[in-house]
Amino acid sequence: MDVKEQIKKAVDKITKDKNLQEQFQKEPVKALEGILGVDLPDDVINQVVEGVKAKLTVDKVSDTVDALKGFLKK
Repeated sequence: MDVKEQIKKAVDKITKDKNLQEQFQKEPVKALEGILGVDLPDDVINQVVEGVKAKLTVDKVSDTVDALKGFLKK
């Protein structure tokens, strides 16, 4: 299983669905297993959870920086 591909797939789905975002915040393992459609071993699912959290954080910071850049240019 390609962990990076699973992270990308999960991030794509989570960022497009407010309900999935809420579920991921409350129960990340359960949310990911639902998104991916498989029951993964703990070591794999934990890697995916951490990867998704990191990617979502980076994307959020990037969006904030872009918004600030736009605001400062005005």
